[in-house]
This record gives sequence, structure tokens and C-alpha cells, in this order.
Amino acid sequence: MTGLGGRVAVVTGGAQGIGQADAVALAKAGARVAVLDVNADACAETVRMAVEQGQEALAYGCDVTRVDNVQEVAERIARDLGPVTVLVNNAGITRDNLLFRMTDEEWLSVINTHLTGSFNCTRAFQQHMVKAHGGKIVFTSSTSALGNRGQVNYAAAKAGLIGMTRTLAIELGPFNINVNAVAPGFVDTAMTQEAARRLKKEPEAWKAERAAQNPLRRVGTPQDIANVVVFLCSDEAAFVNGQVIYVSGGPGRG
Repeated sequence: MTGLGGRVAVVTGGAQGIGQADAVALAKAGARVAVLDVNADACAETVRMAVEQGQEALAYGCDVTRVDNVQEVAERIARDLGPVTVLVNNAGITRDNLLFRMTDEEWLSVINTHLTGSFNCTRAFQQHMVKAHGGKIVFTSSTSALGNRGQVNYAAAKAGLIGMTRTLAIELGPFNINVNAVAPGFVDTAMTQEAARRLKKEPEAWKAERAAQNPLRRVGTPQDIANVVVFLCSDEAAFVNGQVIYVSGGPGRG
């Protein structure tokens, strides 16, 4: 696979889980990486792992729901690392609840982080890609976009990212910018472990239960997702645009 040497990549929500794996995999492929999360200090381990791949990596504290914060960080990254031509919109949270129990805060915080945050970052960083006449944008959607009990906020947000992906592929394609999405199924992360505890299940037992339901008889790992993200950011994916790649171990929800 063609490397990403000389490119500057931004990964939001990069402190842990899928975002961390994305950042390290992009560094391994040769990109200089800006790791964004609400707390820059939380990105220290990701930065260390990326630097171990022989690439420059820097952490930035960024609330993706705030336009002013995103713009300020975008300008800092351009000064520190250079113009951004790879963006992975991965920042996200869960606030699961059934509809009749869901609060305004649970709804809005999930929608704002996933949808508004991705919009803010894409609008800020696409400027560099348009000037360079080339770039790669990847959104992290989910199989939950197909519907999932107790996740009306999360499912709506992840479905919205699919609409955003397909629309921006049309708008930005003429500038040689590829826009795609990955849609993971169940992935073993701190977020899914916390979800298990909310369901009053032991995380390892829940993981085993989900693995038994998967055609491959295992759950996903952050690296499984990162492998596809790197492909979508590579030259080999130059004619892949506006697509949603399900990384779930099977045709179902994973």
C-alpha cells in the first residue's frame, strides 16, 4: 500500500480506542499526525505510540463542538505540522437511554459531538485540501446507524454522518478530495466496556456474548478499523468516494 509520507493527518477523539489506533496506523504509514481530544494530556500515550513509528505527532486539546476552538486549533496545526490533507472524524460519545427516559442533554451532547463536531472539523480542514487539490476525509459511523435499542441519539448521529459523507463526496470530489466512512460493529474499547457496565453486565462476558453472535466468532478490535481507515486514506483508494465500509465481521450488525 502506498505510504502517506509527507502528509499531515488529523484524528479527532484520538486519546483512546479507535481514534488511538487510527492515529498510530497513519503514523506507521508515514503521516505526521495531530491527535485531538478534549484534553490534550489524555493524548500523551497516543502521541508516544505514533512517535515510536518514526513520525512527528503532537497533541491538541479541542472541543470539536466549538467553532472557535476548532478554527484556532486548525491554524495551530498548520503552523506546527503543515497543511492538513487527511482528516479522520472520530470524536464521539455515548449517552444511551430509552426514548422516554432520554434527557435533552443526552440527546444534544451526542448529536453535537458526532454531527456538529464532524461538520466543524471538516469545514475547517477542507480549506487546506481544496488549496492542495487533494485530500482524504473519513467519518466514523457505526452499524448502530441501522437502529439500536436505547441509542436513538447515537443511531441518529451515526446515520447523519452517512448522509454527510455522501453529500460531501459530491461537493468535494471535484477538488480531488475523497470522502468516505467506516461503520464499525461491536469493537472492544473502553467505551463498549463502560456500556456493558451500564447494562449491569461483566465486560468480558458481554464481549463473549457478542462474539458468539458474530459470523467470525469474535468482536472487532480498534486495529481492525484502523486498517480500513489507512486504506481509505491511501492512493489505492483514489477512486473510492462517498462509500460506507462496514467493518463488522459479517453482513449484520456485528
